[in-house]
Amino acid sequence: MLARIVVRGLVCAALMIGLQPLAGMAQASPADAGTPVGRWRTVDDTTKKPKSIVTLWTADGKLFGRIDTLLDPDPKNPEHKCLLCPGEFKDKPFVGLQFVWGMKELGGEWSGGYILDPDDGKIYKCQIAVEDGGKRLKVRGYIGIPLLGRSQYWYREP
Repeated sequence: MLARIVVRGLVCAALMIGLQPLAGMAQASPADAGTPVGRWRTVDDTTKKPKSIVTLWTADGKLFGRIDTLLDPDPKNPEHKCLLCPGEFKDKPFVGLQFVWGMKELGGEWSGGYILDPDDGKIYKCQIAVEDGGKRLKVRGYIGIPLLGRSQYWYREP
């Protein structure tokens, strides 16, 4: 009887250990409080109005983002294109534009990548941290060092 219990315990432990690598293959759920992966509502720094809905995802261990929806488009830019953006981003439509790339997770934050500000067409280094139990992102764009930059807060979409 005791031998059966020990064998069952060993089999269960072996199954759990064997299945553990598969758990790492699953993509993080947007409801996971520790990940920036998912859909986020951005807010305009000046007007404090919702500006867009963006999606963040990971591929090959890096974080990327694109604009999905414009909530408060600029009436002076009726075609909603990235008029001030450099190089390959120039004149691309905002919707579908990949504006975050190359970020790596380091100690609970994502950094080492870049973010494009479509409003001024500038590319900044970027740091992203999940806050408030996964409901809010602190997104900091900067030049040189993080001290020389500004932060925005994005809010998780349901």
